Parts: sequence; C-alpha cells; structure tokens
Amino acid sequence: MNTAMSNAPFALWLTGLPASGKSSIVASLIPKLASLGVTVEVLESDAVRRIVTPEASYSTEERDLFYRTLGFIGARLLAHGVNVIIDATASRRAYRDFARTLIPGLLEVSIECPLQVCMERDKKGTYRRGLQGESSTVPGLQEPYEAPLSPDLVIDTTVTSSEAAADRLLDLIRSARRA
Repeated sequence: MNTAMSNAPFALWLTGLPASGKSSIVASLIPKLASLGVTVEVLESDAVRRIVTPEASYSTEERDLFYRTLGFIGARLLAHGVNVIIDATASRRAYRDFARTLIPGLLEVSIECPLQVCMERDKKGTYRRGLQGESSTVPGLQEPYEAPLSPDLVIDTTVTSSEAAADRLLDLIRSARRA
C-alpha cells in the first residue's frame, strides 16, 4: 500500500449544484483509491435519502434533519476508522459547517458548474421537474445554493474531466493525511 495513503482515515464532502458532476467524480475516484488499497464508504445523498426520508418533501426542516444525519453518520464512520466521502449538494453552508463540527479534518470540495450546464446534464430530471412546477425546492433554481467560502479544493467541471478531478482529490487527500 502507498504509505502516503495509509495514515488516519479521511472525510471528504463534495458539494455543488445538482448535476454538477459530484457523482461522476466519486465514480472515478473509487477505483483510484482501491488501486492504492484504500477502501471508502460513500454517503451518496439520493441513496441515503431513500432510507432516511423515503417520501422526501425537501422542506427546510427535512433538509436540516437529512444533512445533520449525513454529518452524524460520517462522523461515526470516521470515528471507527472508515474513510468517508459525502456526495451531497448541501445547498446551505450551515449544513456543511455543522458537519465540520462533528467531523475532524473534514475536507470540503466545491464542485463548480454553471446552472445552465447542470440543467443540460441533468439525467435525473431534477431541473425539469422544477421548471414544470413539480418541485419548488431545487437548489440553484428556486432555492439558493451557498457555495463554500473557503473550500479545500475547487473543481470546475466545465474544464476538468472526472478522471482529472479524481487525481486532484487524491492529491488533496494525500496532502491532508501528511499534515
């Protein structure tokens, strides 16, 4: 195993608008970590939401509970030596700030992509539902998205491929583990 990757566990939160490229980057990162002998648990918002709030309303109260839950689960996993990647929009800074109070050394990564490009990439239909009035809480459309003020890394997915972004994340993880 690569010694630069064998230190204490890490926690990484990828935040950005829906369809900005978070999940694609995570999908590229997982095999790179595996090739180094590093396992990781991914807390992907849609998968966790199906369990925590199966009939999601996306109300403010529900989102508060959901993101607090993600932070708590991430903290518990990290406390038990499990590397964690949280792949979730977390449209308000307060959600990520709360997670930082629970998760020592949480690395926040801002996945940046213009709204129009996200709308063009949207395979899940999130923005279409928002535009058709089927949803009234889409971050970036009807709800504000509060980008991180001081992220540990910024990745612009209009100019950076998922593979290149995964390499940058590996460098970030290595650097944080050496600190």
